[in-house]
Amino acid sequence: MSIVNRPGVCESYAFPNWLRTLITVGLRWLPAGLIVVAVVGFWEAYVRIFDVQKWLLPAPSVIAKTIGVDAGLLWGHTLATIEEIVVGFALALVCGFALATAIGLSRTIERALYPFIIASQTIPIIVIAPMLLIWVGYGLAPKVIVVALICFFPIVVNMVDGLKSVDSDVVSLMRTLGANRWAIFLKLQVPTSLPYLFSGLRIAIAFSVIGAVIGEWVGSSEGLGYLMIRSKPQFLTERVFAAIVILSALGVSLFAMVGIVERFALPWWHKEHGSRT
Repeated sequence: MSIVNRPGVCESYAFPNWLRTLITVGLRWLPAGLIVVAVVGFWEAYVRIFDVQKWLLPAPSVIAKTIGVDAGLLWGHTLATIEEIVVGFALALVCGFALATAIGLSRTIERALYPFIIASQTIPIIVIAPMLLIWVGYGLAPKVIVVALICFFPIVVNMVDGLKSVDSDVVSLMRTLGANRWAIFLKLQVPTSLPYLFSGLRIAIAFSVIGAVIGEWVGSSEGLGYLMIRSKPQFLTERVFAAIVILSALGVSLFAMVGIVERFALPWWHKEHGSRT
């Protein structure tokens, strides 16, 4: 049992709720934080002891300094990447939700489209991305489509699984009470599928960062992926690592944001199953 949850401990010190939550979250992520500190410390020591050149492997301190010195440059490219992620993710969510709904309502649509959805994931995105430049032009659109293609699959598959996870006995009971197909879908299948949907959203939002970078590598004039491609031939490895750090932080932050939205959207589910984030 966590210290902050033991009877009598919090009451005796009269911790406010926000502080108890902060302590709980801190203790939960403490092991991961210690691993990060250990890895960064070993990395810094290795580079300094063996005098590794920064163009080959920059030290964490050099990367941190680069983030500070090039903050304006990095911020501008970060905003471009965030725009691609947000628009592409939103497009995938709308299309994925609509298609999953159609599949959930019709077995004919499921048999007709589901195999193509699975087959679409066998085509490497890196192969499609250059063709998008030819088909839709050079600009925001190809990057958004790449992000949407990567995010689309986990959203559809998870929600379809959720729509199919309903208890058949409950469905029979609702039919006995006079509920039609649409009522069963809205009042039973959709609420049941929401936890599955959010699981897919967490996967999709993490993959969206990869999609944005791939799109920028293929053809772009801004974004962190573009900055990495431009910096590599100039042996600005510390700037490449700075972009990687920002992308990692962005992915973790977006993942956490989806978890927070899930917590507010599905309080009943978290109360029943406990916290996972």
